[in-house]
Amino acid sequence: MNSVELADRIARDINIGELASGTWLKQVDLEQRYRSSRAGVRKALDQLVSERLVEHVPNRGYHVCVLDKVQRRHIDEIRAVLESAAAGEIVAHADDEEISRLTELAASFEEMILKGSLLQQYEANLAFHRQLLSTCTNTELVALAFAQRGRIPGARIGQWATREMAEHSSREHFAMIEAIERRDVALLERLIKQHILK
Repeated sequence: MNSVELADRIARDINIGELASGTWLKQVDLEQRYRSSRAGVRKALDQLVSERLVEHVPNRGYHVCVLDKVQRRHIDEIRAVLESAAAGEIVAHADDEEISRLTELAASFEEMILKGSLLQQYEANLAFHRQLLSTCTNTELVALAFAQRGRIPGARIGQWATREMAEHSSREHFAMIEAIERRDVALLERLIKQHILK
């Protein structure tokens, strides 16, 4: 696997909580865990430093960034601005096939609440949000939104502290789809912001 794929795998493990906030990342352990070379691990870690998911401390090594509540809130506010800005394009480009796909993904998330693990919930939620933004032609905006999402290590998998919270997120997914079907950009913007900032 190349260093970009390795960085993605490490980022995923950080985001699902397998590598928790504050964890020191020993290169030799990462080489073994991901069956990669030292150079590949170093490149991947440098990539994660540039994405501000990992921090490099000279003469000590690398560790998963630790964010306080204020930093997390600020990142969520940035995401809310970015993702809601895509609402117009989402509505403009969403055809019946797109709406059907979003509905399938929202249903998959709902099913994972009942039958799946936290990891499966996280992945189903991420798939819904990726699809939601997939029709946005401003690829830089989408990349920034997902870069911000990835900056909150381990938080996303624990965002549903209770089943009720997960079910609320699921209802919000379906409400977003309904706003798209109604071609209501203002409502979709509001729902996206509300969904992120809850």
